[in-house]
Amino acid sequence: MPQIYSTEELIQILSREQQACMNGQRLNLAAMPSGINPLLDRFVNSDGIQRFTAYRDFRTAIHRYQIEHQVSGIIWSSITIGSRTCTFPKIHEHLISLSCDLAVLKAEKMTVVKFWQATTTQLDLYLSMNSGKLYRQVTPEDIDRILQRSEWAVLSQQGKGESLEMSLQLGWGNPEEAVYRRGFPESGSEYIHAVQPGYVPIG
Repeated sequence: MPQIYSTEELIQILSREQQACMNGQRLNLAAMPSGINPLLDRFVNSDGIQRFTAYRDFRTAIHRYQIEHQVSGIIWSSITIGSRTCTFPKIHEHLISLSCDLAVLKAEKMTVVKFWQATTTQLDLYLSMNSGKLYRQVTPEDIDRILQRSEWAVLSQQGKGESLEMSLQLGWGNPEEAVYRRGFPESGSEYIHAVQPGYVPIG
């Protein structure tokens, strides 16, 4: 029986392949910058496009492997604020989610949200708008309305002390399609940033 690669092994394989593509060891020679306008293509770096396309094609093959062998795209992360620690699942940025992964994310949603609520009570809250180019200050009640229509939650943290910024991603659908609203409206997410009073989010 052939070996089935684990999530961690797929991440390592992808990391090595990405590095090889960046170094120019893998190229998709058929890839052209626009594929439509030969005149425009002459002014665009085709080498970079060929490297990117080679990696994208390899990653797509890994995604097919995940589905065929039911290899999870979940990794577990931890964030510690003061004496509190939250360990939560998220989909690795280069993998996809399976239906069983979505069930795990949904089951852990409130654990993430309760940690967020407990650690941001003294912070100002901002909703990211226009792909993070603008921020609007919001209230916990505003977030509750977003929370009601979300299916999963992911945390991230930047800085410490006065520069601490906690980000809560509240999403629905497939996490890999929620980024940059690629799968909108079936998949998507909203980002809420918590910062010290008097500060604004830096993203």
